[in-house]
Amino acid sequence: MATVLKVSPVAAGRKARKGAPATAPVSPFSHVVTVKDEPRGATRVLAHLERELPPGGIPAYLAARRTGARSFVLWADPERRARLATLVTTSAGGGVSAYQVLGGHGEVLGTIVREKACSGRGLRTRWTVAQTGCPEAAGFKGRIFWWYVWWLLFPLWVALGVGSLVGGGGDLPRGPRRIFWRAGGETPLEFRADGEVVVHAPWADQRLAAALAALVTSFDSWLGTPWDDKRE
Repeated sequence: MATVLKVSPVAAGRKARKGAPATAPVSPFSHVVTVKDEPRGATRVLAHLERELPPGGIPAYLAARRTGARSFVLWADPERRARLATLVTTSAGGGVSAYQVLGGHGEVLGTIVREKACSGRGLRTRWTVAQTGCPEAAGFKGRIFWWYVWWLLFPLWVALGVGSLVGGGGDLPRGPRRIFWRAGGETPLEFRADGEVVVHAPWADQRLAAALAALVTSFDSWLGTPWDDKRE
């Protein structure tokens, strides 16, 4: 059995008109991390995502974000009474960023390192996840074959992009996104093209996997909409 985690937007609420019945309160969060057990488990909210802003507020966060820095909290409840996990940046720059994931009491759950394509140890973006007391797992974004096909058809994607801008709509094919993390002969984690992180190993910490899901999707391409890139 596998566990699937995904970053999902929160439906925007509306204030009730004067004299109308009261509705559910508007959530202060724009995104949550949902979890379900495959193949037939029910989906539930695991964590509520919120950026942890540095001194200088949103402008400072967005400026640091361009270097690869990230900082956010996974709240266990919408009232912010308990932290499920916190992700902080330990270093960022030159295409290589390192992060630490902390538990609700500040304990270290693990580390994550992102090496951008052509900046680290290969032509593909490399993600390394190290859970405390467990073997290190490394994965590369996309398979080499599909990257070859994607670049071979790049002129077509450009033409489609121009047509999309002129027509005012439409979607473009993204580059390969799937990631398989390998550790000690097994595949403990997987990132699917639809934005899901799948936990295959029973020893993998769900809190670390949830932080990983939020982190990977925050690096969505210019064709996507990173959840932490809000200007307000």
